[in-house]
Amino acid sequence: MKTNILSFLFLLFVAFTVKAQDEAAPKPVAPYSPSVMVNGTLYLSGQIPIVPETGVMIKDDIKKATEQCMKNLGVLLKKHGMTHEDLVMVNIYMTDMDNYGAINKVYAKFFPNKKFPARAAVQIGRLPLNAIVEISGIAVKSKSED
Repeated sequence: MKTNILSFLFLLFVAFTVKAQDEAAPKPVAPYSPSVMVNGTLYLSGQIPIVPETGVMIKDDIKKATEQCMKNLGVLLKKHGMTHEDLVMVNIYMTDMDNYGAINKVYAKFFPNKKFPARAAVQIGRLPLNAIVEISGIAVKSKSED
């Protein structure tokens, strides 16, 4: 009986922990996987500035929106035992190129060692759910130093 109760409590703990981890990143807004690992390379789908805890999208502040996108990527990276430092390629899509400087200031803070990945940053006409910024990436656990 004692073993059954302990087993039940353990399963309940595991179920709650998995549920909490799943809720740490926003749910996809279309039929895609937020991240896919293939042969040690992690492909991260574009993240828009949705706050996972509330489901609310940040639309009025490009700095906060960029920070939220990078946090959302961080959650997915962590799920696979990686950090922002493991990113080897990043794509930034913005609806207004005038936000380029502000995006760069926030983005750079996620790379304290100044080892930046390769990157593309482009203005686009419209993003999913009318987001103002979207960021995707590719990460490899042991990226080489060039």
